[in-house]
Amino acid sequence: MARRAEANNRLDDAARAGWLYYVAGRTQDEIATVMGISRQSAQRLVSLAMAERLIKVRLDHPIAACLEAAERLRERYDLRHVDVVPSDPGSSSTTVGIAEAGAAEIERWLKLPEPQVLAIGTGRTLKAAIDQLPAMECPQHRIVSLTGNIGLDGSAAYYNVIFSMADAVKARHFPMPLPVLASSAEERAVLHSQSLVQVALKLGAQANVAFVGVGELGPDAPLCQDGFLSQDEMGQLTKSGAAGEICGWMFDQDGALMAGSFNDRVASVPLPSRDNASVIGLAKGRRKYEALRAALRGRIINGIITDEATAAYLLNA
Repeated sequence: MARRAEANNRLDDAARAGWLYYVAGRTQDEIATVMGISRQSAQRLVSLAMAERLIKVRLDHPIAACLEAAERLRERYDLRHVDVVPSDPGSSSTTVGIAEAGAAEIERWLKLPEPQVLAIGTGRTLKAAIDQLPAMECPQHRIVSLTGNIGLDGSAAYYNVIFSMADAVKARHFPMPLPVLASSAEERAVLHSQSLVQVALKLGAQANVAFVGVGELGPDAPLCQDGFLSQDEMGQLTKSGAAGEICGWMFDQDGALMAGSFNDRVASVPLPSRDNASVIGLAKGRRKYEALRAALRGRIINGIITDEATAAYLLNA
């Protein structure tokens, strides 16, 4: 208990130092004086505030090169929404930048006064975006999960983000009380016939906007890392021409959903109609190139939040 209290006190100090530095505009020398600590301690607390994500930074000034790339992507792929953020060549993160931009776009939808149905996928990038959301009161909206929230062993799926979203956003949330994959097409049909699942399926079809991650395939793909697919099953999918997945739905290099046993077992809510809804994919990085290009070519998504390097690939591919 004493150790936990000490950790909480240090986070309190970090939050105070972070507020003084980023909000109040104080220098580290001034923070040291105000808090009665050394300048080195003030510097460490400000760094801790950033490391613990106590401070969330958004860039308000549009960067011309990013705006130009976004407009070219919009025209080339006939997109409803495009957001291109700067690239950090020295970073290996797959979420920094697009998570913040994704949070800003989700927040924009949540601030709409008219009732909206927001559909939410799963994955690391979306979870990072949801973690950036401020506390909000949105009783007029409904938020539905597109994917099941139960793992193969019956435990909660870690990267199903609707429960994280419910912590910050006060709205009606509708989880999908199923595994990501059923054992067979027949089992999926039985599961989808349940009344609670029918609610999620109907809401998904009515969604005004969907935010989804775009998954790459291969031995290091999230579906393998999270235990939903074996390496052999992944190998069979890639040999058959699969290029990527969204909410478990497999598609080929032309962005066409693949016929066959795997997609027949996917228990996720079908993606809403791109004619009526904005379906926005959040992804960046070389590992996502092929999957993103295929998803855009096939109009599986009609919106994208990505970075400059990925945008350049998509424009030159």
